[in-house]
Amino acid sequence: MRAIPALMQTALSSGATTLATCWRVARADGLVLGFTDHDRNLVFGGVTYLAQGGMSGTAWARTLGLSVDTLEVVGALTNATLTEADLAAGLWDNADLSIWSVDWSDTTILLQLFAGSLGEISRGRNAFRAEMRGLAHALGQDVGRVYARTCGAALGDARCTVNLEVAAFKSTGTVATIAANRLIGASGLGAFASGLFSGGTVQWLTGANAGLGTGVFAHVVDTLVRIELVERAARVIAMGDTFVIRAGCDKLAATCASRFANLVNFRGFPHLPGNDAAFTYVTTDKEHDGGSFFT
Repeated sequence: MRAIPALMQTALSSGATTLATCWRVARADGLVLGFTDHDRNLVFGGVTYLAQGGMSGTAWARTLGLSVDTLEVVGALTNATLTEADLAAGLWDNADLSIWSVDWSDTTILLQLFAGSLGEISRGRNAFRAEMRGLAHALGQDVGRVYARTCGAALGDARCTVNLEVAAFKSTGTVATIAANRLIGASGLGAFASGLFSGGTVQWLTGANAGLGTGVFAHVVDTLVRIELVERAARVIAMGDTFVIRAGCDKLAATCASRFANLVNFRGFPHLPGNDAAFTYVTTDKEHDGGSFFT
């Protein structure tokens, strides 16, 4: 049974409460913001909880055991620190979240209702909707290696060991054409073979997106070097914007060997039998001695 602080219990038992809900969000970049559904700002714990965001939360139930508690919060895109561009750039992904019930007439009277993180965030023209995930959500994530034919390492990480900072796998480009804030014609990349940067990353150096990054869906070389981003850039791309682009990998053993000469560090299992082998049956016209299918 949960213990409620004496002052909060007194307020709840009075029959006429003065309670407000406050949300504290701590992003991975260190920024801490507070929001409240009260009609004026509240301050406690060194954080100012802003009232102008139009925040409201859905009802939720807390459960025992390891089931994941989830709820949603809805707010207007009005605060200068809570922008659509930041949401699109992923700055709010997996941010730490705590929810408090606070007596707005005396903010020393409070009770923590929820602790977890932000999950899926959807945004519209004037408002956003964020999923709140309880602490048990982390227990449902995959941990450890997964047996698959494709590589389980991220290109360039400590398990992969490929150096993406060498000239063969990294270059600086300049936007020459732009369409849909996602389809780029680039200059400065003519020396690289088509497909090298597919699955790679773009890090913006100048322009409205400076400091932000995104994935590359396709890299095609014909009359012009064309880069297709995985999604639209968080902010408007302009002609002349510069960026750093790094090579990508399709996680196949053949690519690891031919493009990166790094098969010794391949973290997949290319000879793992597929579903066809798992569901096959014995026949008289094949030899079944338990030997390798690949020799």
